[in-house]
Amino acid sequence: MPVQARTETSDVTAVAARAVRTSRVADHMVRVVLAHPSFADPVRFPYHGPDHLIRLLLPGATGVLNLPRSSSGWWKEIQAMDEPDRPRVRNYTVRRIDRARAEIDVDFVLHAENAGPASAWAAAARPGDGIGVLSDRAGYAPPADAADLLLVADETAQPALAAIIESLPADVRALAILEYRPGSAPELPAHPGVERVHLHPADGAEPGEAALAHLEGRDVGPLDYAWISGESTLATSLRRHLVSGRGMDKERVFFCGYWKRGVSH
Repeated sequence: MPVQARTETSDVTAVAARAVRTSRVADHMVRVVLAHPSFADPVRFPYHGPDHLIRLLLPGATGVLNLPRSSSGWWKEIQAMDEPDRPRVRNYTVRRIDRARAEIDVDFVLHAENAGPASAWAAAARPGDGIGVLSDRAGYAPPADAADLLLVADETAQPALAAIIESLPADVRALAILEYRPGSAPELPAHPGVERVHLHPADGAEPGEAALAHLEGRDVGPLDYAWISGESTLATSLRRHLVSGRGMDKERVFFCGYWKRGVSH
């Protein structure tokens, strides 16, 4: 398997994309297809891998979408704006990129109560609605010798996990665990070398509790690389289990907290 370098983008700027169509991919997940001419250009909109991170910029209190002009200093520029004009920034991953059509797909988990700005925008999105998009980086980077993988996600990281599975060569073996609330995400795509495990956490369970119990209750064998993404507690608890509990090299465990329980997204 080739190494995919973890890269960061510092020479691109935010663009004002437009929604072109939406579709429900699960009861509580909507896919919004966004379009902008830069999405056709690998220089203006770099795409570094299947868990490629983007910053979504949503209108602030005034309802006007103000975008930073800077590349490396975009965050300082946003913070310098008057608070009512300041865009709200949320992190998402690209589910699919279509260079020929200059489009990207972004999947949003919908929340009936206490919806954050991104979830609320996606639930109401119609063709022509605007949103800022800033290309960032990717984290999935298995070493060249990695043949046995562990991939774990919750519903917020399901789009990235699905894209990773679709990118895997046929000779790779992987255990893919999706911990998600019923209806919050579609099941993972099939792959000849991937064992898919779909877990529904019990009411009141801590994030990652079901996935951790599953791993503790089985022999997964030696692992060459692990990718863990989702709620912060899920990511940190599973990494701790792999590194401290199973003795896995921490350099071969990528983990990322996409969100934190109790904080709207």
